[in-house]
Amino acid sequence: MTPIPEPSHIQPDPIAAGLARGWKVHGPGHAPAPDRLNCDVAIVGSGAGAGITAELLTRAGLDVVLVEEGPLKSSRDFKQLESDAYPQLYQESAARKTADKAINILQGRCVGGSTTVNWTSSFRTPAETLEHWRARFGLTDMTEAAMAPWFEQAERRLSIAPWPVPPNRNNEVLRAGGQRLGIEVGAIKRNVRACWNLGSCGMGCPTNAKQSMLVTTLPAALDAGARMLVSTRAETLVLQQGRVSALRCVPVASDGTPTGEAGTTITAHHFVVAAGAINSPALLLRSGVPDPHRRLGQRTFLHPVVISAATFAERIEGWDGAPQTLYSDHFLHTQPLDGPIGFKLEAPPIHPVLFASTLCGYGREQAEALSRFAHTQALLALLRDGFHEQSAGGVVRLRRDGSPELDYPLTGYVLDGMRRALLAMAELQFAAGAEAVTPVHELAGRYVRWSDAQAAIQAFPMEPLLIRVASAHVMGGCAMAGSEGLGVVRPDGLHWQLENLSVHDGSIFPTSIGANPQLSIYGLVTRLATQLARRLNGRAVELV
Repeated sequence: MTPIPEPSHIQPDPIAAGLARGWKVHGPGHAPAPDRLNCDVAIVGSGAGAGITAELLTRAGLDVVLVEEGPLKSSRDFKQLESDAYPQLYQESAARKTADKAINILQGRCVGGSTTVNWTSSFRTPAETLEHWRARFGLTDMTEAAMAPWFEQAERRLSIAPWPVPPNRNNEVLRAGGQRLGIEVGAIKRNVRACWNLGSCGMGCPTNAKQSMLVTTLPAALDAGARMLVSTRAETLVLQQGRVSALRCVPVASDGTPTGEAGTTITAHHFVVAAGAINSPALLLRSGVPDPHRRLGQRTFLHPVVISAATFAERIEGWDGAPQTLYSDHFLHTQPLDGPIGFKLEAPPIHPVLFASTLCGYGREQAEALSRFAHTQALLALLRDGFHEQSAGGVVRLRRDGSPELDYPLTGYVLDGMRRALLAMAELQFAAGAEAVTPVHELAGRYVRWSDAQAAIQAFPMEPLLIRVASAHVMGGCAMAGSEGLGVVRPDGLHWQLENLSVHDGSIFPTSIGANPQLSIYGLVTRLATQLARRLNGRAVELV
């Protein structure tokens, strides 16, 4: 069993306490939303970029209104049940897909956004990624040294530090296989405080240990007087004479469909879009913002993920203990950025619904796989997309009803990387002592020898819908660049054509990160929001 801290270490629910103190929250279950609101800054979203921005701007004395499409939930609602969590906390009940249905996308849809439901993995933006941005996108001051103070500030604020508890068995397989094969494996920093090591991070933290926006920056902003609309979709920005004059919002039901009730119009001096790298481009597209160089919605990246499952004689219990505490960048460091696509290896948690819906097969085959559930270990490979001409990512478009979809073609270049990733993971799992390995591919079997798995993977037809692909990292679509022709926003996050509009989320990344992106968003947005506060009212602020 995982070690459990003393009950005195339980973190109180800041949402319940804040609501009791009189936070200004509007929407279903809270105060009715007014027809009109006026403020200094309107922020769309409440995730990584929005939360950091809200805290810094309220510290600067600015009047802030946040608009969140999802509900306000807290630890009292987090029951460690997938059946509760996915419909309440994720976009499209954790079943959002690309246009061709070939990639499943996990994105948060609740107050705190994906920070409420992610697995806490925290990496600074890799040096080679920053160098590529400087060389290809004119972001000349994006150096490690220049970014370090902003990362340090975010890490201090959000308790991002090495995880002192030994990895669970699911992660130890990655280390054991790496040692046998001479592959370096490192530890992942986590944004937690007094963590109970439960392993249910993806369903919302029931002890408030995860230092997500839900329990850190958003309570700070609301305590400072910020207002929040929940279960409310930002529908369109109203444009007048080169500026945004208003934001039109509509209330939505728990499934995201409009309720038909009257909406709210927000007027503000400045607008910050931070709704995530599908919804942010979609809002700008619905609003008809200027896009003279046709960059909006383009080059949207996913870190496409492929998975390998293995069974062991001993119990793995991949649901128990902190998820993703070890990683390997061996297959990133051995590939040049402009060569064959590289990938990062991690060990995801294993929960019944994700397990059953991700693995291939049905009927007796699936029943047999589920009978081995407690003995199953999983590895995933995050593919570093966006650095090669044959890896241009996808495009965010609007459906007829104005809702977004992501068209992300799986090119031969990317599919080749997926084959190499399946081979690497299977070899590592056998090296760690697996009795059998099952690559997650529709035509895969259960292989008891590495040589058989190797031959089978080499022969797999690598085609969309045959290879199972997922992603929890959406980036790009509103790229930041040093010149107007290369991006949607400037290096300071301001829109190139609209002087009072900023974008503060992962959509501004010109490529994927090549690592779990939450800390990259925290660090970069800390810089952008600090600059914005100074621009709007001359105040110097920092996260504390």
